[in-house]
Amino acid sequence: MPFPSPGLEQKRAAQYACSLLGHTLQKHGASPELQKQIRQLEGHLSLGRKLLRLGNSADALESAKRAVHLSDVVLRFCITVSHLNRALYFACDNVLWAGKSGLVPRVDQEKWSQRSFRYYLFSLIMNLSRDVYEIRLLMEQESSACSRRQKGSGGGVPGGIEMGGPGGPETPAGSLPRLVLKLQLRVLLLARVLRSHPPLLLDVVRNACDLFIPLDKLGLWRCGPGIVGLCGLVSSILSILTLICPWLRLKP
Repeated sequence: MPFPSPGLEQKRAAQYACSLLGHTLQKHGASPELQKQIRQLEGHLSLGRKLLRLGNSADALESAKRAVHLSDVVLRFCITVSHLNRALYFACDNVLWAGKSGLVPRVDQEKWSQRSFRYYLFSLIMNLSRDVYEIRLLMEQESSACSRRQKGSGGGVPGGIEMGGPGGPETPAGSLPRLVLKLQLRVLLLARVLRSHPPLLLDVVRNACDLFIPLDKLGLWRCGPGIVGLCGLVSSILSILTLICPWLRLKP
């Protein structure tokens, strides 16, 4: 994912904070005038973000050109396709800005908005696919390292469970407990990998939060403005965190 801009992320956080605040005020019966002011502020922040993103299509294309040279085939595919979709998303966003600012008043806002969110969704799917791939590689490395350590220390099967005999995995009575234990070990291994790689954990959470936004806007999974606002706010805060602590940014 391209390195976030401080101004953009701050405006994004403020926009989704307004969305969350507006939903909260509506639920608690705030005055219509106050709700209208919050919606207007959210709209102004959205338009300001679109103005600041006018050059982001070119940046996304440059990132895609760099990703083409990655040696890992899966990473090359996921990151390149993600950047290309982001470039198209920003291009649609530019058209929307031109329409809302009055430069091209006949722009079909609904059509271009739907098109924009589709490209955004495809980009997030590629980002999450990349995260899953990296998690799988790290889990395999960690599992191999654990196996080597156990062989070096003369240890047996994790958890002290024998592979054969009565109640073992070969018998129906032992198959379910063995399956549950295996699942628990995989979950523990996943937790250990994510805890040891904060940039990957942060990227997974941020992409997962962002995913709710296009799903809601495209009508694929209606979450409501409260969930969308909360997810957008959390994602923006995590992006700002990568600006404060650059080592938290997932590379490449």
